[in-house]
Amino acid sequence: MSAKPADALQPDGRLIEAFLEMMAVERAAAANTLKNYGRDLERFCSFIKKRNETLETAGANDVAAWLEALERQGLAASTAALKTTALKQFYQFLYTEGYRADNPTASIERPKTRRPLPKILTREEVTALFEAAEADESPKGLRLTAMLEILYAGGLRVSELVGLPLSAMRKGERLLIIRGKGSKERLAPLTERAVAAVEAYLDRRGDFMKSAASPFLFPSRGKEGHITTARFAQMLKDLAVKAGVTPSKVSPHVLRHAFATHLLDGGADLRSVQQMLGHADITTTQIYTHVAQDRLRDLVMTKHPLARKKEEK
Repeated sequence: MSAKPADALQPDGRLIEAFLEMMAVERAAAANTLKNYGRDLERFCSFIKKRNETLETAGANDVAAWLEALERQGLAASTAALKTTALKQFYQFLYTEGYRADNPTASIERPKTRRPLPKILTREEVTALFEAAEADESPKGLRLTAMLEILYAGGLRVSELVGLPLSAMRKGERLLIIRGKGSKERLAPLTERAVAAVEAYLDRRGDFMKSAASPFLFPSRGKEGHITTARFAQMLKDLAVKAGVTPSKVSPHVLRHAFATHLLDGGADLRSVQQMLGHADITTTQIYTHVAQDRLRDLVMTKHPLARKKEEK
């Protein structure tokens, strides 16, 4: 995003630039987030300009009118919620930095959205995928098994998986250092199976390299230098066919969902799963608890003191 000289911007433009700079520097916001926030704020600016207002003078009624206009345009609630979030963060910034004495979005609620439940795979289906991958002992089969093991053991995003540097995996170690969204680092655990699978693959890693050296754990002769997310997704579809699992059910992100759901179902605490997934907000992780409801209900019935007292009578 190319910034204009400060003196070439109108007052509203300078406020937007200051906000976006804060988001980039202090919150490490992604480039796409900054682009979307900037676009939404500029559109809000155009809207209130027709009402003879500026970003410094607009009130709660102007914000509400803009949201009503979005609703009339047939905008999805989820999209409207994102635009509301951009506006609320912007005005909180203006208030905190002293540009305004009030926050006109303080009483504005985000549109209610119904978040769809994630698709998941059963443990039996995951086992079938692993068995089908392990049956192929070719270099490609070893690579796929290693990627599958890392993905399911650590719950990585597919972009994190394909872009893993070779230095992320050290011989014998059972932890990966993952650089996730916003360049934030986290540790991803590896099972003994995953470590063994990666070590077996490393012996044949040279088969996929274009030159004598590559910085990536999963190199490719393509222009990106590593296997692409699209290629890995197709490899999983092909594997699903071999494993007798419905291909439409299988994707890298579905395996990430399976990782989280199966951990919670097995008794892992929500905060630990949040950290392993790299979620900034625990509410994002809570969506995985739907599968663990039976386990939680049994936990209450067997561990809650009042439930135990009832059984003792």
